[in-house]
Amino acid sequence: MSDIEQYQIESEPFYQPLANEVELYQAAYARRLPVMVKGPTGCGKSRFIEYMAWKLGKPLITVACNEDMTASDLVGRYLLDAGGTRWVDGPLTVAARIGAICYLDEVVEARQDTTVVIHPLTDHRRALPLDKKGEVVPAHDDFQLVISYNPGYQSLMKDLKQSTKQRFVAMDFDYAEPELEASIVEKETGIDSTTAAKLVQVGEAARNLKGHGLDEGISTRLLVYAASLIAEGIAPRDACRMALVRPITDDADIRSTLDHAIDAVFE
Repeated sequence: MSDIEQYQIESEPFYQPLANEVELYQAAYARRLPVMVKGPTGCGKSRFIEYMAWKLGKPLITVACNEDMTASDLVGRYLLDAGGTRWVDGPLTVAARIGAICYLDEVVEARQDTTVVIHPLTDHRRALPLDKKGEVVPAHDDFQLVISYNPGYQSLMKDLKQSTKQRFVAMDFDYAEPELEASIVEKETGIDSTTAAKLVQVGEAARNLKGHGLDEGISTRLLVYAASLIAEGIAPRDACRMALVRPITDDADIRSTLDHAIDAVFE
């Protein structure tokens, strides 16, 4: 299997467009503009990028960023083996060489000295210097860089520099309107529309508590988890407590409030 084939998305990921984001992304890709997707946890940012990679027929390399990630984790490093030392490309370098879409998920979690390495790929240079190897990798014509982050969850210590932000066009994502979100939950899990709508009601109740005891509301992803448990025969109230409440808070008062909301919806 070639490098390109192993990163190709073979089957269509389910994605429900919310507005004109598909057309916006296609226009950005046509000009190979770097794209920043912004929105709350679990609202569909990663699924959207997977869908667009499939729709465009381009390979996708995804990197889950974290605070321990170094520049070498992105661009590559020398490794020792039986024959001596050899260079191994990192995911960003592989993407630049083969013309993949490189998706840096939650990029703000990475250290700022790490994210600086993407700068030469996001301006007129479209190149990646490999300082340790003494090589400059020109980006393939099909290469595109995409980053995501949750702006509502960042502290002042964890935010992108303006010098990085202004290298990207940006797209805002949010949870779908209730009726559409219920449709997404129904299509993802196969549960009935009435139950899907009730799950969304619970999600809405939790999102209203954001900033009033909750850092984050219930995501569409968690609604899908709850629906999946219900589809496996778990009682709706138990499924909601397991998937929608227990993961997001340990505060007894908030749990009680959400448990009461669940009981009211699934009475």
